[in-house]
Amino acid sequence: MKSPRILIVRGGAIGDFIMTLPAIGALRERWPDAHIEILGYPHIIEMARRRYYADAVRSIDAKPMAGFFIPNGILDPSLMEYFGSFNLVISYLFDPDSIFANNVRRCGAKQIIEASPRPSDAPAAEHYCRPLEALAIYVERPEPRVFPSEADRATASQFLRHTGRERIVAVHPGSGSEKKNWPAERFGSVCRWLMDELVAQLLVVQGEADERAVSALRGLMDPRPVTVAQGLKLMELAAVLQQCALFVGNDSGITHLAAAVGTPTVAVFGSASNPIWEPHGERVRVVRFGEHDVAQTMQAIEQIWAS
Repeated sequence: MKSPRILIVRGGAIGDFIMTLPAIGALRERWPDAHIEILGYPHIIEMARRRYYADAVRSIDAKPMAGFFIPNGILDPSLMEYFGSFNLVISYLFDPDSIFANNVRRCGAKQIIEASPRPSDAPAAEHYCRPLEALAIYVERPEPRVFPSEADRATASQFLRHTGRERIVAVHPGSGSEKKNWPAERFGSVCRWLMDELVAQLLVVQGEADERAVSALRGLMDPRPVTVAQGLKLMELAAVLQQCALFVGNDSGITHLAAAVGTPTVAVFGSASNPIWEPHGERVRVVRFGEHDVAQTMQAIEQIWAS
């Protein structure tokens, strides 16, 4: 394939997609002139569109897609032409009976690789790179990277215009499951230490499901001033995090986002979090819930803050 057309089909949440980026990046590196497109959830895959990885994106939620999830379904003619235009389709959908993959084959796609979306025996980023070995592409020590655009960075600068821009520490006390959240009291202890001892400015990230966790943390911070980052698009938030000196968060997509933009990151993982989802990097540390986790988190912060 000289300049192939490649389609990546990827559902899942923010962290799932970020952990797949090294595989997409390896395809880009192998075929720099390829047209790479991603089919998935628009608000998530937007982080790849014209930001190194993908030339275009398309929503997997579109109504005409329904037939592709039915055995021998009636397929939309325009989508048949769409899928048939690709030299290579890599699907990371949960498709144990190959229903989606077989329907795509009916469209005339040249090559289809069915990849498991569920890591089990290897770190997630490594797992998502393994299917590329069928193309003789081998990725050593994959680390996700996200690249905010100039427009993303401009929005971030506008958002942060009222801060001193120095020693901003972003924290995300929420996650996709309360079982994964570090207790608010421990988060509060670390945040008070950051503000009182390290003279940090605190930026609290609040997503749609984080109101309870953020409210609890803010109550523990009074009377210290706290800025809340809420309502930003994903890549705007990525650009904000990129301008922070440090990030502290739970097992969440936002933690993966912070690590992927290169911000020094401390992730706090509990028993509900599988180690294969831990972020990796020279300036990333993972602390496990436990008797001494507050002290261990402070120690991890001091290590990467000074590095």
